[in-house]
Amino acid sequence: MITLIERANSFSERIAIKSDGQNYTYNRLLEQSASVAAYLLQDQKDLNEARIAFLVPASFSYAAVQWGIWRAGGIAVPLCEKHPLPSIQYVLEDTKATTVIYTEAFEELLSPLFKSTNIQFLKYADITPKKCELPTITLDRRALILYTSGTTGLPKGVVTTHANIEAQITALTTSWEWNKNDHVLNVLPLHHVHGIINMLSCALWSGACCEFLPKFSPKAIFDIFSKDALNIFMAVPTIYFKLITYFNELPQNEQLAISDHLSKFRLMVSGSAALPVSVLEEWKDISGHTLLERYGMTEMGMAISNPYNGTRRPGHIGQPLHGVSIRLADENNNAVAVGEQGEIQIKGPNVFKEYWGKPDATAETFTQDGWFKSGDIAIFDIDSYQILGRNSVDIIKSGGYKISALEIEEVLRTHPNIKDCGVVGIPDLEWGEIIGASIILKFGELSTDDLTSWIQEKLPAYKTPRRFVFQDDLPRNVMGKVTKNEIKKLFI
Repeated sequence: MITLIERANSFSERIAIKSDGQNYTYNRLLEQSASVAAYLLQDQKDLNEARIAFLVPASFSYAAVQWGIWRAGGIAVPLCEKHPLPSIQYVLEDTKATTVIYTEAFEELLSPLFKSTNIQFLKYADITPKKCELPTITLDRRALILYTSGTTGLPKGVVTTHANIEAQITALTTSWEWNKNDHVLNVLPLHHVHGIINMLSCALWSGACCEFLPKFSPKAIFDIFSKDALNIFMAVPTIYFKLITYFNELPQNEQLAISDHLSKFRLMVSGSAALPVSVLEEWKDISGHTLLERYGMTEMGMAISNPYNGTRRPGHIGQPLHGVSIRLADENNNAVAVGEQGEIQIKGPNVFKEYWGKPDATAETFTQDGWFKSGDIAIFDIDSYQILGRNSVDIIKSGGYKISALEIEEVLRTHPNIKDCGVVGIPDLEWGEIIGASIILKFGELSTDDLTSWIQEKLPAYKTPRRFVFQDDLPRNVMGKVTKNEIKKLFI
């Protein structure tokens, strides 16, 4: 059985989710997810790992749909609210999704696909209360496909089983001492492991409350903080940067009041990108909290964390989480000596099953003895790991997202006036990195405004280059390979 859902019966009258101004109990979540499951099953006994995509805002409805898919035996494929139609269509085609559940807010966006595909589109509002016998789901079944960019360019579907998810949840609930009296504010996208596992699933596993704020606003966040209901907050460095900026513009009396509210939290976490030490120090001055940095990926959930109880060292990610094994290895996958840098490699029940439909890519990312190769370089320094960087210049970490430069380059090259291009990450205090693109034109000129407008029809906003440089040719080495570090120098 799915332990996460079974545990909800022990918390039936407690508030599971706060969203859209309403409180929803665990019992309500169980009832609504059962109706979703029954509606999906129709006359079937089991969805047998059919891929069910859904485009639903961060809310009680999201949780009910996710659980409903799982309870019917399907694989949940959450879609990103901010993605343009081509990005959504790619996921639907890659997973061969049979059904898409959506809310009215996304009807216009999805409408071009209603008649052009064989996918069943189901409006969430049309799901009526319904009961049927639900299948027994074993933990070894595939549960979730989340998309992540890799060095192959196009996003890959990361497949996790119910057992993987349970391991990811228990690693965090054990290490961070989650309990039923916790109350977390979830402001992150729910097509990403940070929002889905670290906050929503950990809260629901623990009998705690997960509150949603669908639209980001520093003022709205501080207003919720002032109610003294929350005791856990997690965000990416970009959000902390924005909160600090807003805080610094407030009158001193409001600042003092906010600091008093923040001092009552038990845990504040930063992740999904490197946290600048300056941001950590400024937030500590504001809140009294040293942000807990942790390290993870879509492929494994969280793997390393600074201690909940103990010293948190700026610029470090801490020690392995409960149940996770870590080693640093050289380019031949041999463990390096303490004090030497190496690639972070992970082994444990938290590690994903496969990349959807890509057996070669799956095999390439594991060593022969079963270690997952993260691609991140680190060193073990005194008592904790410190990230040194990527072993590939083609992965850009911006605002909590891991973005493939190769994917953006492929899109740019489809422009009728672009001959070639090179995309790089540019260091940025607020975003971690922003995207820069070196453009080689076929003829004439091209304004950056026109190019930006064109790209935004093809890619999500967070994948859109923020800075451009136009060159006669790209810098290359003697082998003809583009030297991206030389491109970076043009921006820095």
